[in-house]
Order: sequence, then structure tokens, then C-alpha cells
Amino acid sequence: MKKYILRFIYSFLLRGFLKIIVGVKFDKAKFLLDEKQFIIVANHNSHLDTMALLASVPAKIIHKVKPVAAADHFGKNRIQEILCNFFINTILISRKRDKNNPGYDPINRMVKALDEGFSLILFPEGTRGEPEIEQKFKPGVAIVLSKRPQVKYVPVYMKGMGKAMPKGDNLIVPFSSSLSYGRPATINNTNIEEILKQIQNDFEGLKKEINTPE
Repeated sequence: MKKYILRFIYSFLLRGFLKIIVGVKFDKAKFLLDEKQFIIVANHNSHLDTMALLASVPAKIIHKVKPVAAADHFGKNRIQEILCNFFINTILISRKRDKNNPGYDPINRMVKALDEGFSLILFPEGTRGEPEIEQKFKPGVAIVLSKRPQVKYVPVYMKGMGKAMPKGDNLIVPFSSSLSYGRPATINNTNIEEILKQIQNDFEGLKKEINTPE
């Protein structure tokens, strides 16, 4: 039942709303159907980012894709946690590692989700930044990939979301926005710094490709 609700909300309602009303241009993402698993790695300027990414994912696999979000923001109480986990399909994690409690450690929880067959949506910046300004990537995604090197990551670059729904503003306004996918890739080694550098290079390459006039 849940997968059909998610398909209706994101592949039909939200995708239509974001395209027609807000003005989001979606890149083709059917290639994700050829991947057993993946981690979407995207920049983060707005709460619209997660909605747009879920709306871009092929409907057939949307229930297998889990956005990773901060528990202290999206799970402030039990009801909010239940609603987010059901309607956004989130994994709610702590912002800090807790090696003394492995079951609650954010890295372990993400790895566990991968082991259960899910794909992830991760924002390496950790929090929303100013519109069109990227922040330094945090190492969480690199640590996860080092533990499951067979899983591919997919860079995604979004433009304009921070203008359509800026940080601190719950009002959505029409603004020309876009969501562009890069190529799926596997890590070259398991060194955390090298993985992070590889991801950042791929992300910057995608950003440059998108921003280069034809």
C-alpha cells in the first residue's frame, strides 16, 4: 500500500505541481532502473530539494529510495517521525555519530538500509545553504561508501530550488529551476578523503557541464 501512495504523491501530484506551477525542469532518470542500488548525492538549498528528487525518481522504485534527514528537525515528536517515515520514506538520523550506541549511529543506520536493499538520497553539505552557494561536503557519504564500495553514487545538481522556496520560508513561489543527473559511479578506493574528493570532482564536473552555454 505504501509504495502506491508514494507513487501517487510524488510521481503524479508533486511532479505535476513542480513542473507546471513552480517551473522545475526534470532530467530523465529512467537509467536508475538499471541500477540495483545507488546513493543520490545532491546539493541542498531548500526543503523542495527532497520533494523534487523523489518526484524525479522512476515510480517503479520510489518506495525503495530513502532520503536521509536530521531527526532533530523532522522527528521532533513521535507523530512527526511517523508521518515523515511514511509519506517521505525517510531515514531520520542524528547529526553526530554515536559509536557507543551502534543501533543509533547514523552511519550504521544508513549502511543497514543499504543492506536491506534500499537506495539513499544524501545531502553531503549536511544542511541547507544559501541559494546557489555550495557548502563544503561532510564525510558521511564517503564513510558509507567505504563500507559498501559496490554501491554506486549518482551526483545530482539542482538550480533555483533555493529561490523557489528559500531557507526559513515556507512559501513556494514560481521560479525557473532544474534538476540534473550525473553518471552513476563506484569509488576508486576506500580512503575517506579520496572518496570525498572523487565525489566533489564529479559534482563540480556536472555543475560545470550544466552551467556551460551550448
